[in-house]
Amino acid sequence: MNRVGVSQEPGAALLGEAADWMVRLGGGPADPREHEAFARWGRQSAAHAEAWRRATSVQSLFAQVPEGVGGDALRRVRPRGRRQALQLLATVALAAPPAWWLWREQPWQDWVADLRTATGEQRRLTLADGTTVVLNTATALDVRFDAEWRRLWLHAGEILLTTGHDALPASLARPFVVQAPQGTARALGTRFTVRREADSLRVAVYEGAVELRSAATGQTRIVPAGMQGAIGPAGLGAEAPADPAALMWEHGMVVAKDMRLDALVAELSRYRGGVLRCDPAVGALRVSGAFPLRDTDASLALLAKTLPVRIGGITRYWTVVEAR
Repeated sequence: MNRVGVSQEPGAALLGEAADWMVRLGGGPADPREHEAFARWGRQSAAHAEAWRRATSVQSLFAQVPEGVGGDALRRVRPRGRRQALQLLATVALAAPPAWWLWREQPWQDWVADLRTATGEQRRLTLADGTTVVLNTATALDVRFDAEWRRLWLHAGEILLTTGHDALPASLARPFVVQAPQGTARALGTRFTVRREADSLRVAVYEGAVELRSAATGQTRIVPAGMQGAIGPAGLGAEAPADPAALMWEHGMVVAKDMRLDALVAELSRYRGGVLRCDPAVGALRVSGAFPLRDTDASLALLAKTLPVRIGGITRYWTVVEAR
């Protein structure tokens, strides 16, 4: 529990120390004693942990900046010394503050959405037409039913839909559409998932069919049961088989079948507050098994038991899967 009146805001001195550690630890293999010293530094206070979180998020998360948010210039930044590391900590505020922070933090549309879930939360609801919708972690969804359309606007996250039959006569039946900036997914009597990613919309169909339409190109394609498709900035992507095991998130599990470790860790991170990352040195390890999403600590402990990795980090909110 946070104590009232105790500041967790790191000052300039702590940010400077975080920059020093960024340079020391990023310069090549570090002595174990240096790692221990760094761990002691990070445990001194919540402000120390916050200073390191800011430093590492600026460095390691620049690769995730979407196109149009200072993209190429920010992705090329790498600290080569204390001065540049300190400049990195200021770059976010100076380069493109409104776009970066609005992307990085939860957008205002998510806060005011009709239906939403927090990180790690899932919700199941029945809509007015009998459609069942399951909201996965960190999802925001608006529902807009009128005389002509049954429309869902997916602002963030992932949903599983089992569409109901429109109560109106067949001649007046309203199309059921999931919409996002990339395009639309129109249900053709079906059970399917829709997932918003950084710059694409991914749809997997398990029953019936779904018509995809690209907002950028106007292309359309009908995706049948057992297949998945995507809408990206350049239009419709190639189809691929839909894995029924991917639906296990509805039951609180993720099933890995010879999955890369970094891909599994990225999936687990969607259900966990703070930062969870995988050291590239172990990212190519292969993993198979079922991992609980409602207890990511248990999933990480299972990885540590079955693979040559350890779970490190300063606090639960900054966690790294790394080599033993």
